[in-house]
This record gives sequence, C-alpha cells and structure tokens, in this order.
Amino acid sequence: MKQENPALFIIFGGSGDLAHRKLYPALFNLYRNNYINKKFAVIGTARRDWSDDFFRDTVKESLKKFCEDEKMVQEFSSHFYYQSHDVNDSQHYITLKKLAQSLNDKYELEENRVYYMAIAPSLFGTVAGHIKSENLITDNGFNRLVIEKPFGHDFKSAKKLNDEISQTFDEEQIYRIDHYLGKEMVQNIPVLRFNNPVFNTIWNKDYISNVQITLAESLGVEERGGYYDGAGALRDMVQNHVMQILAQLTMEKPEEFTSQKVHQSKKELFASLKMLSSDEVDKNFVRGQYGVNLNQTQISYREGPNINPESQTETYVAGKIMFDNDTFRGVPFYVRTGKRLPEKSTRIDIVFKKDIKNIFTSLNESEIKENIFSIIIEPDQGYELLMNGTKVGMDFATDTFSMNFKRSAKELDKVPEAYERLMVNILDGDHTNFTHWDELSSTWKYIDVIRQKWDEEKEDFPNYRSGTFGPKKADDLLARDGNQWVFRG
Repeated sequence: MKQENPALFIIFGGSGDLAHRKLYPALFNLYRNNYINKKFAVIGTARRDWSDDFFRDTVKESLKKFCEDEKMVQEFSSHFYYQSHDVNDSQHYITLKKLAQSLNDKYELEENRVYYMAIAPSLFGTVAGHIKSENLITDNGFNRLVIEKPFGHDFKSAKKLNDEISQTFDEEQIYRIDHYLGKEMVQNIPVLRFNNPVFNTIWNKDYISNVQITLAESLGVEERGGYYDGAGALRDMVQNHVMQILAQLTMEKPEEFTSQKVHQSKKELFASLKMLSSDEVDKNFVRGQYGVNLNQTQISYREGPNINPESQTETYVAGKIMFDNDTFRGVPFYVRTGKRLPEKSTRIDIVFKKDIKNIFTSLNESEIKENIFSIIIEPDQGYELLMNGTKVGMDFATDTFSMNFKRSAKELDKVPEAYERLMVNILDGDHTNFTHWDELSSTWKYIDVIRQKWDEEKEDFPNYRSGTFGPKKADDLLARDGNQWVFRG
C-alpha cells in the first residue's frame, strides 16, 4: 500500500461544475489507488442550502461513469461533508473552523489542510482574508491554497489578486493550477530533452529552424459564452497553457529537477521573452473569430448564447514568440489555438534546419525535407520523426519516411488524468508542476501589450469558417519567414 498523506480538503465552490466534473473524480481515483484512504475528509462549501446526504448523492452521481462498485463509492462519499457558506460572512468561517476541527479529530488528519478555490477569482482575496482573520490556518500541519485560472485578466488585476492572497499564504503554500502541466506528454518533455543526448545536443538555435505549438479544439464556445466573451483565446489559452508548454520546451536545464531549480529556470526563461512594442503586435500576432461552417449547419460565435452579437472577442490566436537568450535567439516559436477547428489536437512540431551543403549531387535538393520531430499530446499520445532517405530501386532518388511511437489504447487507459496527478503533487508538497507568481508576472506583461493593441482596433469578424484551420493571416504569419504550418489535420 502507498503511504497515505492525511488531509482535509475544503473546497470553496463545492457544488459547482468544476468540482463535480474534475475534482471529485480525481479524488476518487486517488482513493481507489490508495493515495488517500482512511485519513481524509472533504468539506464542500457553497451558497446552496444542501444537507450532507444530498451533497454525497451529487458526488456519487459524478462518479457513475468511473466506477460500478457501489460499495467503494459509498465508502468514499461518506468522507464528504457540506456547509452552506456565504464567503462574506465571518460567522460562516467560524462554523467552518469548528467542522474542520471535528473532522481533523475524527479522521486523524494531523491538521493538514488543502483550501481549494473552485470559485470566481474575484472572491480569492475575500476567502483568503477570512481564512486568516477567523484563524482557520492550523499550527502544526500543512496549509495549502489551490487556485484555478483565470488568475486576473491583466497584469494589474493579477498582481492585486496575488497581493491579497499573499496576506494569508506565502508563495510556497500557493498552488496555481494549470492542468496542462498535469498532462502525461507535457510532463514527458523535460525527460525527453534532458535524458536523451541525441535531443539535448541539438535542442538549440544551431539546429532548430522553428517550433510550432498547436492547441486545436473542434468544439465552439457552447454554453460558456458568459465567461468566454469577457476572456477570449488570448487570455483563456495563450497566457497560461501555451506559455507553460513553451517553458517546458525552452527552459535551460536545471541543476537538478527540483521545484526550486525548475522554477528558477522558468523565471530566467520568461525574463528573456522578447517583448513586443505596440507597433509590432500586428506583425507577430493574428486573431480570428469563427463564423458558420461551409454547410451552414453550425452557428457563428456571435450567434451563441450570452454573446454580444457585435462581439470583438477572438476565438483564435496565432503568434510568433521570440526569446532573447543564447540558446534560442532568432528561433521563431509559432503558437496557435482556436475553437471550431477541423479536429481536437494538441501537439508540438519541431522543425530542424536543413544541412547547408548537400553532398549528394545526384539527388534533387528540393526533395530533401527538413527533419521534423513531433510530440503528440492529445487525443493520441506519441512521437513522430520525419527523416530523409532513398526510394527502393536502382535509381538513387530521395524519399521521406517517419519513425513513430504511439501509446496503445491499453496504455492510454492507464494514463492518470491531469487533475489526479496534480492532486498527488499538492498532497506531496511538490510545486514543480504549478505556476509561480514570477512566471505569471512576466507572461501577463507580454500578453497585455497584445491585448491593449487589439482593444484599440476593430477587426472584421468573423474571419474564418468553422471547420477550417483559422484565418489566412495565420498562414501568412509563417510564410513571411519562409515557413508553413506542419500540422494540417
């Protein structure tokens, strides 16, 4: 049996969609695999006037598709408790403290507490302030705060949020979740880079022509219009997920793979981001908004529920990001993310430079292709390496072939969900796969320049059809450098 980490989870927003869709299934899988067992409890809080039994029934409902063992689900859900809670009411925190103390004694939790904010970011500071003023922080166990994105909507608001929660929790107690950092293939990137000399040697500007990161979604905004129309793809995807994948690909090799050393490498990397001036934004970033599809069977973004019919919110972003450091100076990192693209796919394509001199004079040089190494993150998982060779036969003619590795369906079934991995990290006190304030600070400053420029100008939306790979300007962005997107579905 694995060593159990006793803990009380206090989930603010415990009746919400995130908790039922992601958190409770993740905790259940930890329970099923003995990361938590006897010594854990969960308090769900929200404004709704629920009983413990009703709350437990909603938890069971969220687990139906994950487990048919009713006895196991029953035992797991018996550790759940509910408190109706107004985040502005001090008395409610006093009641919460009493419940937490009683559960600590009942389940032998050693005063370890995880405060999970599955609520609107505007409430983070309020809750953190009451946790301090009503003295919910324990003296002997650990106290860890988990917060979800969006962490602010620009640098100014993010700093305000950070200042507020820092009045109660120090940086080493704060776990800012970016679920992409919990994905199997994203966590594989540092191991791939630093444990394989064949890649470690050539992972730099001398050998790499360009890098392309694609986060494509086939679905539209659907029912998230109320949130999405105030956020957009730049804030919702680029500022966090894209930037963190970028960091995995480009940070310098840390002295050792510890949280402290990894975050030091990331901090230095983001400090080397080549900032854009306002005049450079349109040369380096493209925005798009989806319209109807070719057969007009899907509505446009502006026709969706809770969306302004004249909305200027982008559902697509493509950009060229550069670093001013010795390792990657001059290498363009092209990124793109969008909704209503032809298929759901997250992948990285690393394009290597051609050999300057072709010694095989009998070969057609135009047929010799760049080596391309692709990391497939989802929905499949694997690697592809495109290489040059010759065709079979007497003629000495070129051909390309690929070396592929793909995880089997059986292996994919065993891959832990991102939230499951991150929950284990939180219990272990491991910050490696979470975002530090220094990183957020740098990425928000970079994104703010783009956002401010776009807010000053109106774009002719919609500018790409649903089911396509975005606006033509995204292709032009690469074509100006003599490049093209590797992934076209």
